[in-house]
This record gives sequence, C-alpha cells and structure tokens, in this order.
Amino acid sequence: QVQLVESGGGLVQAGGSLRLSCAASGTIFSINLMGWYRRAPGKQRELVATIRSGGSVTYADSVKGRFTISRDNAKNTVFLQMNSLKPEDTGVYYCAAGRESKVSVTYTDWGQGTQVTVSS
Repeated sequence: QVQLVESGGGLVQAGGSLRLSCAASGTIFSINLMGWYRRAPGKQRELVATIRSGGSVTYADSVKGRFTISRDNAKNTVFLQMNSLKPEDTGVYYCAAGRESKVSVTYTDWGQGTQVTVSS
C-alpha cells in the first residue's frame, strides 16, 4: 500500500499560481504511474495530469500549457505547478498512485485531497 499526502492548496486570484506537492511512502516500488485528479463543485472527478515512471506526461486539454506535472524521485514526491489559474480550476485536487499496463490503468491509492480555490 502506498500512502500519499498532498499539500500546497489554497486561495489565489485568477491569473495566479499554486504548486501542489504529493509525498509518497510505503510500497512505492509497486507503482509506475502517478496522477493528479480534481473534483469541482457539482462535477465529476477529472484526471488533470499523469506522470509515468519513464517520465512521460499527459494532461487534460483544459490545463495544457498552464499546468506542469513533475517529480523528485529522491524525495518520492510529485508536483503539480499550476499557472494562469482560472476560476474553473477551483476544486479539490487529489494525488493518486497506480499501475499502467498495456491493457489497463488502475489507480490503487489516493491522497486525502487539497482544496484549490481561484477567485475571479
């Protein structure tokens, strides 16, 4: 099992920036995929960004060019740098850990979430 602890959320004005962190511990050798999800009020959970053990990344269209996912392997930490924030980026952001194979993607562990609020 992997334990994930997020930090870095808060209140920011539109156009501002925030950096989220996700510290992983436990059986981290069992995962090859980390992701950031968010849940906006009244909406379904949305996959925002992923980073694989090989370093490749993917982003939701809604955040491309504004968000950057990265990691520090020495600290077992994944980051989400969020720039040019918009009110529609408001939500609870969750870090997730899992495994990706040729046929499936499964997230098995989740953090507690961190609130991001962007004011207009």
